[in-house]
Amino acid sequence: MSNNVRLIENDSFPFEFLSQVAERESWRKEIHRPIYHVHKWWAKRLGSVFRGILLGSVLKSGDVKRAFYETHSFDGISVFDPFMGSGTTLGEAHKLGLTALGRDINPVAVEAVKVALGPLQKDELRKALVEILDRAGERIARLYKSRDSKGRICDVLYYFWVMQARCPGCERSVDLFPSYVVASNAYPKKKPEVHLVCPSCGDIFRAANRHDRATCPSCGSNFEPDRAPAKGAVASCGKCEVEFSVIEALRGRRPSFRLYGKLVLTTTGEKQYLPAAEEDLKAYLECCDRLQAELRSGDIDLPELVLEHGYNTRQAIAYGFKSWRDFFNDRQLLALAWLRIAILDLPEGPTQRAMMLLFSGVLEFNNLFTSYKGEGTGAVRHMFAHHILKPERIPIEANLWGTTKSSGSFTGLFKTRFLRAIEYRQAPVEVNGQSESSLVCSPSFTGQVEEQWPLDGRFRRRAIYVSAGDSASTSLPDESVDLVVTDPPFFDNVHYSELADFFYAWHRSETGVRTTRQTGEVQDSDAMRFAEKLKGVFAECARILKEDGLLVFTYHHSRSEGWRSLAHAILGAGFVVVNAHPVKSEMSVATPKSQAKEPIQLDIVLICRNASRAPGADAIPPEVALDSARRKIRRMQDAGFVLSRNDRKIVLLGQLLTSLREESFADQLDAIASAELDTVDPRGPQVLVAA
Repeated sequence: MSNNVRLIENDSFPFEFLSQVAERESWRKEIHRPIYHVHKWWAKRLGSVFRGILLGSVLKSGDVKRAFYETHSFDGISVFDPFMGSGTTLGEAHKLGLTALGRDINPVAVEAVKVALGPLQKDELRKALVEILDRAGERIARLYKSRDSKGRICDVLYYFWVMQARCPGCERSVDLFPSYVVASNAYPKKKPEVHLVCPSCGDIFRAANRHDRATCPSCGSNFEPDRAPAKGAVASCGKCEVEFSVIEALRGRRPSFRLYGKLVLTTTGEKQYLPAAEEDLKAYLECCDRLQAELRSGDIDLPELVLEHGYNTRQAIAYGFKSWRDFFNDRQLLALAWLRIAILDLPEGPTQRAMMLLFSGVLEFNNLFTSYKGEGTGAVRHMFAHHILKPERIPIEANLWGTTKSSGSFTGLFKTRFLRAIEYRQAPVEVNGQSESSLVCSPSFTGQVEEQWPLDGRFRRRAIYVSAGDSASTSLPDESVDLVVTDPPFFDNVHYSELADFFYAWHRSETGVRTTRQTGEVQDSDAMRFAEKLKGVFAECARILKEDGLLVFTYHHSRSEGWRSLAHAILGAGFVVVNAHPVKSEMSVATPKSQAKEPIQLDIVLICRNASRAPGADAIPPEVALDSARRKIRRMQDAGFVLSRNDRKIVLLGQLLTSLREESFADQLDAIASAELDTVDPRGPQVLVAA
């Protein structure tokens, strides 16, 4: 590639077009880009955005909007992602005919990408599923049998549990219900009907809504559905009326849970909410006995790793969850142990590897930290909905093997994750930003992943190379890569490795490594430590980039320290920012975002060059940068987006980075952006939506 300016370096780059396409993708990410959703990873970015970034980083002329829906083969051009995550950059690069290199420090992420982009044969996977059914599936399915309201044998879709704590006043076990609503509809204005559990007799019955007092048809008890024992960190005892701290009452011990209800699927296809019967309690106790017997005999084994103290694990540890096996009840442990053994008994190879990843994905939906979303949507709210390990007061136990109407089951995820990903790989489509239709614009995936890249820099055309390790040291030759395109972690308290250990615990390691946490992990709650770690990776990128190469990455942060530390990393690594563009970020209703007072719904695409090779390397005056930011904010608004105050602030901060050539000036960026904010949009802070 020559030293010509690329399209992404110009203000004319069509970021509003990409944002419109990304908006449509964001609502059904797992449908539009299923290859990046075969397993859980955090802060996944939208494939449409990265396709546009790659096109803008390669093309020197032409129309990105037109090129977006064209088929390309950029032979001989390589792109490296040092923070690979779920593999978005690699997948999008492969579709465009680029040579893709990815590296991540976390082995859970690396394994997921190797499977998602590697060999996946539908017929072989189906054959393996039948073998697993024969070895374990039928046994697991029998664990989820019960009786319907007429006493007929049926499948259990979900069991309902409630956490308990012992009252310090009278020693009575208190059910920690936050409310007595068992199930409600995802659209309560249209369908206000709910199912309630009676606090007196335990019956489960239908009520008109959750707001009015309800009367139990079985015992006549009259109660308020939302007035329950647990409220936040405290609970009250209904017998002695003592109010107490839940954590203090647990005294560092894992809480007990009581089975109180079930949702069954009758043989006629009807769903019934019912209280747990004596037969259900007996069946669970039999699972407990069988689990212990099989552990003693050595027929099964379970995770032995303990939780490491950290920001994301401290709440779970405070609740007495000390080891990763504590996150499951005994029936879940028994079923998972059987399933794992059946998969390990398959012949070694890509199919077994894929099934082990599917097993790992099932863990996310089958544990004591999941909850019930109710009717009108996917029933199981997975354990990472809040990006933290938050103990659930009323966990749901799903049918682990699955039925035709299950959510989060092994057979269900086989269809919605693996088969869907295979279909996409055969005919990769792009989202149409103006309609529901999608367009096939890329050749099929090769299904080949190389686990080592050539140390001489002679990369195969359209190859995918995936590596595990610290990206501050890659072993790639000097000036061997054309582009670096990535989405780095950002300065905060959420450490992906602390959460990824939940999956890692089920994968035996012959190395004896007990956690995925590593000192080189870039995420950090300390701004300067984060900056130094990120600078180390960026410095390595500067070393391996060719003379006219670009470093392009997405970023956002609401706090000034996040931007100062970023500036330190960029300049310290020898780069300068030559332009910045706003683009649509992840789904607008994602839980952490929807709870924010001034949600950030945008990412900033930062385009960097080596400081000694950037054309026009002199600093851009802040006034010029601010003027460019104003125009870009206006373009987003004209495209139908309404921006919050924080959205507008990060557009300003991103553009102001183009005026930065000395780290000392970084301390002034936040003040300049804040002073400008109120004059940019007189309509004031609003929430982002798309027309």
